[in-house]
Amino acid sequence: MLVRNSHDQQLEKKLNRIAWLITVAVLALVGMMRQFKIDTSVDFTFLPAVYSSLNALTALVLIAGLYFIKNGNREAHAKAMTFSMLSSLLFLLGYVLYHITTEETKFAGEGTIRYIYFFLLITHVILAAVIFPFILFTFIRGFTGDFRRHVKMARWVYWIWLYVALTGPVLYFMIKPYYQH
Repeated sequence: MLVRNSHDQQLEKKLNRIAWLITVAVLALVGMMRQFKIDTSVDFTFLPAVYSSLNALTALVLIAGLYFIKNGNREAHAKAMTFSMLSSLLFLLGYVLYHITTEETKFAGEGTIRYIYFFLLITHVILAAVIFPFILFTFIRGFTGDFRRHVKMARWVYWIWLYVALTGPVLYFMIKPYYQH
């Protein structure tokens, strides 16, 4: 068993505090972004396709990361998870930029598809908000070498993150016909 030194433990504590601050800031920003709009001359209507693609890419790389660790390739796993974090960050930046600069698009589907859309949307949004800090904590535990706790968290965090990353593009394709371009 790998013994972590006090420096690793102190680093993890500091990073956990930063993760909580980031979580609060991101959730507050996402919660408020629909309440105000920044008027800009730039047309950001292309962003949903971009950030939806980033979500799909995140899902693919998450699957690759699981494959790597199941086959004992820690280095490739770490690179895949780091890439997933970066693509998720780019997704988040594009998502917020779009929603603070562009009017909201309403889903206009009817019947069963409407129920499916809103079920996916509600579960996507709630799970994204809930899982966000745990993604950060799981990453921090891997980064600081606390692999026992990293694995324990990753066993459930991974599947929720993957669900969020997969449902994002599905929701995009469901609402795409209603975007004003």
